[in-house]
Amino acid sequence: MRRPVRASALVPAATGLAVAAVLAVAGLWTDDGADAGAGAGGPNAIVAAAGATVIDPGTRQDAPALAGADLDGRQVALGDFRGQVVVLNAWGSWCGPCRAEADDLERLSRQTRGDGVRFLGINTRDRDRDAARSFVRAHDMTFPSLHDPDGELLLRFPPSLVNPQAIPSTLVIDRRGRVAAAIGGAITDEQLRPLLARVLEEES
Repeated sequence: MRRPVRASALVPAATGLAVAAVLAVAGLWTDDGADAGAGAGGPNAIVAAAGATVIDPGTRQDAPALAGADLDGRQVALGDFRGQVVVLNAWGSWCGPCRAEADDLERLSRQTRGDGVRFLGINTRDRDRDAARSFVRAHDMTFPSLHDPDGELLLRFPPSLVNPQAIPSTLVIDRRGRVAAAIGGAITDEQLRPLLARVLEEES
């Protein structure tokens, strides 16, 4: 019987996105050895390590249209990044786990930009933009974040993929604008990198 394999163990940081081919093995097994298909994404989902649900390309749904003002008042839309892989991260300045993952997200954003990856934040439940902007400055975040104080943007996603009460949450959107993976809770560079590698390898 095959043993479960952690995705994060398969991709040392030094190899980056170049070894995505090995991830097919990791995606077929959960940490407890159960086989694929039992995840929250439905019967065709692949449950990967770190609590991530990777959706089979044949059953993916389009991400909802997201657009609005960022924390500096500039207009930004998820559709602006069509043709690229997008990491969509929901965060709040009041959220401890968001602080824990912010530096990893910013580092990975800079490292993968040349590979065709873009990051977009959704700042949720921060009524005060100044608090959110202070968070951005503290973590030297260079990617934009939509301001979503009421959580309205998050409610556009199926609850099986995004629980608006569970922040942070991260989605990976494929080049065709479909939700390819969903991660609940804080995530690290080591955990997110292999998921990006997997989606980057797909044909557009």
